[in-house]
Amino acid sequence: MKRINQDIISQTSERAKQAERKRMNFNFHPHLDDAVQRMLNALEPNTYIRPHRHVNPEKAEVFILLQGKMLAIEFDDYGQIQDSQILDAEKGNYGCEISAGVWHTLISLESGSVAFEIKQGPYDALSENDFAPWSPAEGEADCSKFIKDMIKICL
Repeated sequence: MKRINQDIISQTSERAKQAERKRMNFNFHPHLDDAVQRMLNALEPNTYIRPHRHVNPEKAEVFILLQGKMLAIEFDDYGQIQDSQILDAEKGNYGCEISAGVWHTLISLESGSVAFEIKQGPYDALSENDFAPWSPAEGEADCSKFIKDMIKICL
């Protein structure tokens, strides 16, 4: 039996805090080619997950918040926000599903935030075509501004 408990959540969160990119996964699936990818996704504030979509092959993603607070955002093809939800267990907003092919991002609003993520496998690294052309590339100077602007609009 694989367990999701406070120890594994805390360990993954601490690893995210120490990581250069301020995020860390803990995979429950033993192989990257497994048909279903199941993982903890720990995000710290100011990490940048560039808006992206899963189109080849099409994959939906489910995020279930376990700890902290996150903001999930969906965009149209031009970068306009189409939907957003603050994932916050204290307010009864536990998770969301992002449909296949939809531009999206996930932003940590609180240190120690961890979500359980589920999506179809196998794992395929995103190609340049999977990243939103209207968003800054990871590592560019305006990533922090992009995050702050998205939070300001959605909150």
